This record gives sequence, structure tokens and C-alpha cells, in this order.
Amino acid sequence: MDFSFSEEQQAAVEAAKAVFAGVAPDGVPSPALTAGAVADDFDRALWAKIADADLLSLLLDARYDGAGLDAIALCRVLRESAKVLARVPLLESSAAALAVQTYGSEELKAELLARAGRGEVVLTVAANGRTGHDGAEQAVTARREGDVWLLDGVQTAVPWVFNADFVVVPALSTGSGRAVLALVPRGHEGAVLTEQVSTTGERLGELRLDSVRLADRDVIDTDGAWESLRDLLATGTCALALGLGEGVLGMTSEYTSKREQFGFPVATFQAVAVQAADRYIDLRAMEATLWQAAWRISTGAGGALPASGDIAVAKIWASEGVRRVVQTAQHLHGGFGADTDYPLHRYHAWAKHLELSLGPAAAHEETLGDLLAAHALG
Repeated sequence: MDFSFSEEQQAAVEAAKAVFAGVAPDGVPSPALTAGAVADDFDRALWAKIADADLLSLLLDARYDGAGLDAIALCRVLRESAKVLARVPLLESSAAALAVQTYGSEELKAELLARAGRGEVVLTVAANGRTGHDGAEQAVTARREGDVWLLDGVQTAVPWVFNADFVVVPALSTGSGRAVLALVPRGHEGAVLTEQVSTTGERLGELRLDSVRLADRDVIDTDGAWESLRDLLATGTCALALGLGEGVLGMTSEYTSKREQFGFPVATFQAVAVQAADRYIDLRAMEATLWQAAWRISTGAGGALPASGDIAVAKIWASEGVRRVVQTAQHLHGGFGADTDYPLHRYHAWAKHLELSLGPAAAHEETLGDLLAAHALG
């Protein structure tokens, strides 16, 4: 078995490192220093650099000027972006573009994909539903009338929705009973946004749809489209958690190596070293389960359990692991970790957002238990 990454995947990482090397976490807007949202828009200058490095078109086919890579490559790039708290909708736009490429009409592909790969069109996804607990597709209904779809419902905590050109909304078709994906343009009639604010200080939005009318071409009504998009978003969020955790542990290692007590660096104290080692183990478990999940959704390979089982395991480790890493980092930094002139508190806020986005580990453990009960092993 060859577990190494391909040359193309490695090239994507090197390009990402070059782009994100210019991002200073100290310069990321701090939710502790700003009342309300920290900014009106994402980092457009960084977005342009990502586009210039061809990182927005990683998953797109060559006919859309893309590299034709897979979820593993995207997750490796997302991992690098999280290390510096990159304020861009890289995961959402890339995942939505792939859903359009895989399941959308030729007309929709021609209109959106090449432009999305160049960063000219920004996509986001309403993946949290009404409460964050039930499936997002349950929060909106889609009724077909001839060649028009009517959408009604509410999606909460939609990231980057005030600045995206289109939001991909999963909805339950009243006709077929399956999930469809509706591409709702920004400012579309009947679509009302209300500002919400994340723990990171970034703007989220409640999207309320009141008899929103969309042409048939703007609705993807294909089996598996939402499930595939949902799986990629979940796996990509695990990659973000891993990258953030690695960035935080690196900061902690540097700080404890320089901070002295009783004439010795605190990193040499057994209690400090053991805590750091435990968090390193968390990160390696997060990494192993991430690549397993990314490999399953990239290749469609079979296994003892469906790919959703591997994704559940990755989410368990990512949700709990990122929380443990930042908590330990705060503890080992002492009061310095809460200093708003130091970037650690920003990482803590972003980690909480990722933890909430992934959901509680207990819920994923229940999902895994149901899968184990339904699929005999051995």
C-alpha cells in the first residue's frame, strides 16, 4: 500500500504555503476587540491571490480551466489556510462548484464554473438548517410548478452569505421526497437575510425564503447531490480543525521553549511536556481519520461501513481534538494566552466556531453506532 500523496497534491500544498505565508494571524480581526461583526467582507485581496495560484479551481475539470484534483488535495490546502486563519470562503465555494460540476446542468456549468475557478463568482452553502441539529434539507421545502421551483423555509448560520454571489440551499422536494440543491442569487426576490455573528466575529446570515421562485436550470434535482456536498463540507471542516490545531500547538511549543521558570524553559517540565504530547496525539489521530474520510469520498472506495462512518469518526476526533488543543494552549500560555495583542485568543474563537460547526462528538458516536448495528462486520 502506498500512502504517500501524489505530485499534484503536493504541488497544491506548496502553492498554498506560498500564498498563505503572507497572512499574519495578528492582523486577523479580533472578535474580542470589535462589537458586532469584525468586517463587512472576507479578505478579497487574499481571495485574489488564491485565485491567481489556481487554488480555487483545484476540483474543476480541465474544460473549466481546473486541475481536476480531488478532496484530498482540497483538504491539504484547507489545512494550510487554517494555520493562519485565512478569512476566505475557500471550502464553501470549492465544494459548491464541485457539486455543480458533478450534478448540475450543462447550462449551469457553463455559466458558473470557469468564473468560480477564477474567483469572479463566489459560492457558499446553507448547511446548518433551521436549528443546527436536524438535517439542513429539512429546513426548506421545494415545490415544482412546471419549469419553476418555489422555495419556502429558513436556513441559519450561513457563512459568507452577505458577500457570496450564490448560496446553495438544500431543500426537500415535495414531489420526490428527496433533497435538491437550489442556487439562490444574492438579493433574489423573496430571499431575506438577517445578520448573525460567529464566535470568530465573522458575519453569518439567517436566510429566510418566502415563495422564492427559481428556474428549473437553477435547481439540481439529482440523487446524491446534497449528500455528496454535505460529506465534502464535513470533511473539509475537519481539515480546517486539523490545520488550526497544528498552528496552535506550534505556537505553544515555541512559547514554552522560550518561557523560563526557575531558570529552565517550561517546556522541559514533565507536566508541560505530557500535556503537549497528549495534544500531539490528538492531532495525529485527527490527521489519520481525516485522510481516511477524504480518501473514501475521493475514490468512492468500498469498506466495511459506508463512507459516512469514516466521516463520523473524523468529526469525532476533529470536534473534540480542536477543543482540547486550544484549551491546553491557553493553559500553558498562562495569562499571556488571553492577551489581545497575541493571536492565540483568535485561534480559540475560530476553534469554537469549528467545534460548533462539526457538532458534538456524542451525536457522531450515535451515528457510528447506528451504522455498526446496521452493517455486520467480519
